[in-house]
Amino acid sequence: MPAGDLRTELARARAFARRLDHSDPMAPVPPANLPPGRVVELPGRGEIFVRERLGAPSQPTVLLLHGWTASADLNWFRVYDAVSPLGRLLAVDHRGHGRGMRSEQRFTLEDAADDAAALLRTLGTGPAIVVGYSMGGPIAALLWQRHPDLVRGLVFEATALEWQATRRERFVMRFMGGLEFGLRLGRPKGLLERVMRGAVDESPDLQPLLGWLKAEVRRGDPTALADAGRALGGYDARPFAHSVNVPTAVVVTTKDRLVKPRKQRSLANAIPQATTWEVKGDHDVCLVRPREFADVTVAAISDVIARSAQTETPRQPQTPRQPVGLEDNTTRVAGWGV
Repeated sequence: MPAGDLRTELARARAFARRLDHSDPMAPVPPANLPPGRVVELPGRGEIFVRERLGAPSQPTVLLLHGWTASADLNWFRVYDAVSPLGRLLAVDHRGHGRGMRSEQRFTLEDAADDAAALLRTLGTGPAIVVGYSMGGPIAALLWQRHPDLVRGLVFEATALEWQATRRERFVMRFMGGLEFGLRLGRPKGLLERVMRGAVDESPDLQPLLGWLKAEVRRGDPTALADAGRALGGYDARPFAHSVNVPTAVVVTTKDRLVKPRKQRSLANAIPQATTWEVKGDHDVCLVRPREFADVTVAAISDVIARSAQTETPRQPQTPRQPVGLEDNTTRVAGWGV
């Protein structure tokens, strides 16, 4: 590990370990920009919680799918205002997460994808631009694979093609089984306090929302979260990623310690004609670097919307391109080529 990276890691470890300040608890007052929320009944499946903002009739639907252990609001509240002008905004809480559906069935990524498909059909809003962050990426990919008529384009953020190619990843996958026991007991309060304190240290504007952030994290069902972790550890899109036939963008979090950037780039390289966008940040960039995250998210979604519109009208013949590979895909950083 380079000396600079080592110093950064040591500084993070010291900050994480310092004594907690047991001040008076803050009221869970949410941010003011949350879109209206409602519960939608999905025939034969259950009820799903969705945030929604209507767009112009000519605009596409943009469906936001959040990551593991989060909720739609935790993952996306920083970008709701920025994304809303692009189309009809929908953001769901996956089953077992946030206000999402509680079911006796074990969580699977396929069920989460089918829930999203049922929502689009129930509301009559497809095909959609589907944006998946972390675990939301596999759910978005499975939504395309299982319900291709409902997907107009894909945006993957901070996610991977698979999580089982290396010995370390297979170990983590097995660890997910043991994690269930811990999650059944609930998240240790001290751990949550330290994680939230770290977020506030990096992004001080979160301080007034600290009570809400902690309350939102605690909404998830522990058993469903553990099942979701195991399902994510077993996910592998290598057999079908090369068949993705809708415009796709991949946002790479270049300092990500949870989903390594090389794995994110492998996803981009596996999908024909995918464009790659970069944002400098760790896996929590959606929370602690709001401006950068909003800029790159809007740029990637706008790129996919524009390319999906082109596929709906006749195009002039183009010079044949080389087979898609690392040199063939395009990398951009928040709106400019690199």
